[in-house]
Amino acid sequence: MKKLFMIMMLGALTTAVQAAPGDTTTVQVQNDIWMDHFGNFDSTVKFPDGSTKYRKILMTFKLGRYACPGNPQYCGDWDYTVSVFVTPKNGDTYELGRLITPYAGDGWPRTSTAWTQRYVYDVTDFYPLLKDSCTVRIRYSGYSWGFTGNVKFDMIEGVPPRDVLGVDELWTGSFGYGRATPIDSNITVLNKTAPSNTVSTDMKFVITGHGGDINNCSEFCSKYYQVKLNSTQIAQTDIWRDDCGFNHMYPQNGTWVYDRANWCPGDKVFENVYNLANVTGGNSYDIDIDFEAYTGAPSSSGSQASYIIAANSFYYAEFNKSIDASLDDIIAPSDHETHFRENPVTGRPKVTIQNTGGTTITSVKFRYGVAGSGKTEEFTWLGSLAPLDVADVELGVFFDFRTMSAGTYGFDVEIIEVNGQQDEDATNNKMSSTFENAPKYPMTIYVELKTNASRMSNGMSQTTWKIVDVFNDKTYYERINTTPNTTYTDTVELGVGMYKLVVEDGGCNGLYWWANAAEGRGSIQIKRKGTQVPIALKGYLGADFGCGFTEYFNVDWPAAVSEIEVETPELKIHPNPATSQVNVSLKGVKKPNGKIQLLDVMGRLVKELSVNSSYTAINTTQLSSGTYTVVYVDNTNNVKLQQQVVLAK
Repeated sequence: MKKLFMIMMLGALTTAVQAAPGDTTTVQVQNDIWMDHFGNFDSTVKFPDGSTKYRKILMTFKLGRYACPGNPQYCGDWDYTVSVFVTPKNGDTYELGRLITPYAGDGWPRTSTAWTQRYVYDVTDFYPLLKDSCTVRIRYSGYSWGFTGNVKFDMIEGVPPRDVLGVDELWTGSFGYGRATPIDSNITVLNKTAPSNTVSTDMKFVITGHGGDINNCSEFCSKYYQVKLNSTQIAQTDIWRDDCGFNHMYPQNGTWVYDRANWCPGDKVFENVYNLANVTGGNSYDIDIDFEAYTGAPSSSGSQASYIIAANSFYYAEFNKSIDASLDDIIAPSDHETHFRENPVTGRPKVTIQNTGGTTITSVKFRYGVAGSGKTEEFTWLGSLAPLDVADVELGVFFDFRTMSAGTYGFDVEIIEVNGQQDEDATNNKMSSTFENAPKYPMTIYVELKTNASRMSNGMSQTTWKIVDVFNDKTYYERINTTPNTTYTDTVELGVGMYKLVVEDGGCNGLYWWANAAEGRGSIQIKRKGTQVPIALKGYLGADFGCGFTEYFNVDWPAAVSEIEVETPELKIHPNPATSQVNVSLKGVKKPNGKIQLLDVMGRLVKELSVNSSYTAINTTQLSSGTYTVVYVDNTNNVKLQQQVVLAK
C-alpha cells in the first residue's frame, strides 16, 4: 500500500522521514511564499541520505496569486522568468526547472486570487545532488509582484531506468547576445571527463531569449545554436517556440499568443537533450555551443538581447531493465489544469508512455476503465519506441463515456503487456486520474458563427469550425471559407455517438483579442433546437482562445425513446485495412440489440459478440491476414447489415 511521508519545514531545516520500499517520500520546501521582490527566495532542506533508490523524482512548482496590498507594493502579474535551483552542501548551484509566469490578473476567468497552476518536472537525473542537506532556491525575475511559489519533491521508490553516476555543470547564467562582446566569448569550450563505468552521456540544455533590442531580439527573433562535441557539430537547434497560440493557460491579459524564443507565457520551459556519443567511462571530451552570428543595437529604451542558459552533462550506467514501459501521464480524461485543452473528453482516452528499458518497444497492451464501474476495455498500441523515447498514445474508444451522466469520476489505466510479454517492472504500470464527463448535446443543434474582420491571404475569414465523429474520425459538418464580418447559422443533425467541435483560427488570435481590437469581435455559439439560450462552451472563454479550441460532447437517445426504430441503417468499419482491432459503427440503428459476427473468406464464423451499443471494437490480434466479412444481425428487427474488412498484419 502506498504511503505518503511528509518532510515539512521546521524553521530553516527539515528532518527526514524515510519511506518503506515502494512508497513515495514527499519533501515540501517553499510553501506558498509571496514572491514580493526581484531576486532569490532560499530554503534549507534535508533530503533522504541517498541509501534508497528512486525510480522517479518529480518536482512540482505550484504557482499562485495573492491579493496585492497596494502602496508601496506594485502588482503587475506579467510574464516573468522563474527558476528553481538546488545547491548541495559544499557544491555548485544547478537549475532544476524553469517556467514563465502568465499574464494574470483579476477579472480573467482562470487567474483569480484563488487560482493555482502546477508545473511538474522530472528531476530523477539530479538524484546525486538531492541528498542530505541542500539549499533550494526560487529565483524570481519580476519587477512587479503578485505571485506565490510552492515547491515540493515526490521521490518514488524503485529502480530507475539507469543509475546516474555523476552530473557536471557546464554553463549557467544570463549572457548578452548581439553585443560588442559576442556571446561565444562567454560560452567557451569546456573539457570534461566521464566517471568510470559510464556507458552513455547526455547533455541537457535549457535556453530562453529575453530583451528587445532594435530588432526585437532575443525575445521575438528566431536564432539557432550549434552543439559541438570534440570540435564536430552534432546538432543545430532553433531557439524558438511556434505554438504559443495553443497554450493551455488561456485567456491571458497580455500578448500571450505571440511566439517567442523558446518560451510561452504561463508554460514550462522545455529542455533539449543531446546524446554525446562515445563519451564513456574515463574518456575526456570537449563540449561547446556556438551561436548564430548576430549584431544588434539597443532599442530606443536601451533594452538589449540576452539568453538565460543552464547546461549540464549527465553520466549513466547501463540500463537496469530490458523490456519496461512506464506509464507517465493521463492526458485525457483528466481535470489537471495542464490538460485543459484536451478535456473533458469523450471517445478515446490519451496517455503518455516512456520506454524505460534498453530494448525497443513495438507493442504495449493497456487495460482501462472508469474507477469502480467494473467495466474495462483493452487496447494494444503498435509502433516503435526506442529506449528512453516518449509517446502520446490514443487508446481505443471507451464506449461508456457516451452514456455516463454528468459528474466527477475516476479513471484507471494500466499496462498489462509489453512486446507481447509481462513487463519487467510493474511499479510504473498504473495511473489514475479524476475527470468530469463531457456534456450531452441533443440530436439537433444550431451552430452560429459570427466572424470578425480578420482575413487570410485569400480574403477569407480566419475562423472555421467542423464537427468530427471521434469514433471514425469522419467530419460530418463544417463551415469553412467564411467571409469576414458575417453571421452563419447551421442546423446540425447528429446520430447517437461521440463527437468533437473543432474551432480553428488561422491568425492564432481567436475571435477577439485586445491587441487586434480593430478587427472587431466575433463569436461562436451552440444552441439547442427551440431555444435561443446558448450551451456553455468550456474552451471558448470569451473569444480569446488563440489558435483554436476543441469541445467534446456526446449524443444519446432522448429519455422518451424506448422502442427500436431503424432509419437508413448502415454498418461502417474503421480502419480498413485494419491490424489488431476493427471498430464497427452502426448508423441509423436505434437501440441496437443483436450480434456482430466475423466471417472468414470461406464464410466460416471466426468471432461473435453480443452488442447493445452503436459502437463495437473487435480484437483481431489472433486472426490471420486476409479478407473478412463483418455482419450485424438484430435480434428483434429484420435488420442484417454487412461490410468487408481487410486484415493486414
